Amino acid sequence: LRRERPYQGDGSGPFFQSSGTSFPSEHAAAAWSVAGVVAHEYPGPFTKIMAYGLASLVSVSRVKARQHFPSDVLVGSVIGNLVAQDIYSRHHDFDLGRGEWRSLSAIARGFESAGPQNLASPYVPLESWIYPALDRLAGLGLIDSGFAGMRPWTRRECMRQLSEAEEKLTGQQENNEAQKLVDTLQHEFRPEGEATGDGDDRGTLRLESVYSRTEHISGMPLTDGYTFGQTQFNDFGRPYAEGWSTVNGFSAYATRGPWVAYVRGEGQSAPSIPAYSLTTRQTIQQVDSYPQLPPGAPQPSVVQFSLLDAYVGLMLSNYQISFGKQSLSWGPGDSGSMTLSNNAPPINMFRINRTTPLKLPSFLGWLGAMRTEFFFGQLEGQEFIENPSGVFGQFGQSLSPQPFIHGQKISFKPTRNFEFGFHRTTIYGGPGYPLTFHTLIRSLFTTGNENAGGPSKPGNRTSGLNFSYRLPYARNWLTLYGEGYTDDEFSPIAYVDVSAWRAGLYLSHFPRVSRLDLRVEGAYTDVPKGTSANTKSPGTFYANSTWLSGYTNNGSLIGSWVGRGGQGAQAWSNYWFSPRNRLQFFFRHQKVSQEFIPGGGSLTDVGVRTDYSLRSNLSLSVSVQHERWLFPVIHLNPVRNVTASVGIVFEPQRLFRSSHPATADAPAANGGRP
Repeated sequence: LRRERPYQGDGSGPFFQSSGTSFPSEHAAAAWSVAGVVAHEYPGPFTKIMAYGLASLVSVSRVKARQHFPSDVLVGSVIGNLVAQDIYSRHHDFDLGRGEWRSLSAIARGFESAGPQNLASPYVPLESWIYPALDRLAGLGLIDSGFAGMRPWTRRECMRQLSEAEEKLTGQQENNEAQKLVDTLQHEFRPEGEATGDGDDRGTLRLESVYSRTEHISGMPLTDGYTFGQTQFNDFGRPYAEGWSTVNGFSAYATRGPWVAYVRGEGQSAPSIPAYSLTTRQTIQQVDSYPQLPPGAPQPSVVQFSLLDAYVGLMLSNYQISFGKQSLSWGPGDSGSMTLSNNAPPINMFRINRTTPLKLPSFLGWLGAMRTEFFFGQLEGQEFIENPSGVFGQFGQSLSPQPFIHGQKISFKPTRNFEFGFHRTTIYGGPGYPLTFHTLIRSLFTTGNENAGGPSKPGNRTSGLNFSYRLPYARNWLTLYGEGYTDDEFSPIAYVDVSAWRAGLYLSHFPRVSRLDLRVEGAYTDVPKGTSANTKSPGTFYANSTWLSGYTNNGSLIGSWVGRGGQGAQAWSNYWFSPRNRLQFFFRHQKVSQEFIPGGGSLTDVGVRTDYSLRSNLSLSVSVQHERWLFPVIHLNPVRNVTASVGIVFEPQRLFRSSHPATADAPAANGGRP
């Protein structure tokens, strides 16, 4: 393709040039072809290390000498590997007893028929009724292996937990409520159960849901959760304003062997949002450290199509590798994790997730079952950054390129009643901060820091922990859980007094009223000791002096609705008429520090919600919420609003399957019936 070498021209490496000889790297191709043949003709750890090590040295040296770009070397290495495979397959004497060189396609076909650990499965949406049902079973002591601090779960993981509940229920005295939950979940996961039971790994296609929601807000709502508060939260960052708002969408997925594809898209509409007063905008500029005054024009009305979770994935030995827009929740409870929640739109990411618990070997077994997760993604809607050249950005125009975010989490369950985990996220990149291998490693492992806008800034780092514990003498009744969060510190454990915390209690049922539950949570980011210790002043959490748009994605907080300098409490009580039908009463209160916002602020919600299944595949949801809020910097007097919402969801039960199995020698087990 006649690509210029790095030292030619302006160094950008354009293709189709008269003097271009850079692409691909012939040295890399030759080195990897020789290495591949030697490593397979003379198998053994030492031979492979030497052969592939020398080939890697040749590849790196071509880049270091500025003779080739990394992509030239990568393509050359792939070509060399394919050449080596062809030579070995054609000329090797298989009578010597050495195995064949399996191609990538052969390896992939092997995974398709290698058992349930290699069967891909879509993730269950975070707001699904399935999670409360499994939570109730866990609260009743029927599920011990679920990880409440790492969601979403795949459908197969949910089915595995359901199987655990079935086994325990068989050996217990009659429990009508638990049996109803199990029966309803069995019906939901019947397709996965049939496929696993008969070894059927043929492709499937399912229209998961078609849904519509209409709501009306009477009175002025709060729409700026980063600075003040939110009337609506944990709603994937959907737009809303005073007046009518609508959401109309669908979700569908397809699987075949180790592969899965999922898409959820919806049309969204919302009225325009009036502009804040000059005084309010000046306050926003001051507390958010923006370089310019927010615009005084109203935000326009919204009519848009938006993709929520939309990804493709590959399952390899219970590790699901996926790419696309995905939602994560890294904390137990219903109010939303302080680190990653569905308060913001899904993040476009590459993700590796251990979908089922793993028992560690040897002496590490005392840690119990383990799950781990890693992701690397890119944010949307970030508008301001301070880099070595100064503050850059403007309102209404997203940075190019947008900053990246990566995160790591590991969780353990040493006993059936106790779960704990640690996690970390980092925002890095954007104008002035190029993403390279060196800067990525620095953002992952550097423990030091630098002044805002410094050239070696490692990133906006957060760390956290979570735990869940079923209390003694009430194992099947009461669960205590909590989560810690801190900015630019090693761990909340080391800085308990200057970290943000959230805690909750879940009562799975009341004595003599088995259908009634209660959940209570409290959280704060207004650290009591923060100001006196001169380390965490109000408004510090979720904000950053380099990435000035803060811990947000498309303008919405990625973490908790409690916000940057707030205290919050929330309570829910459900009466379950059936596993999917309920009447819920809810309460929420938020208080924002006057040391963060002049005059402070408060918000109180009370409301009622009902979910009712009209048929097995058609459900209705209705809610009414009354809110009172007071932020003197916005409005001197208390403001009240009422939100009424009606939603309907159609979930087709039909699952379409391929008429041909994923492998040629695996016959269909059910005659090709859908």
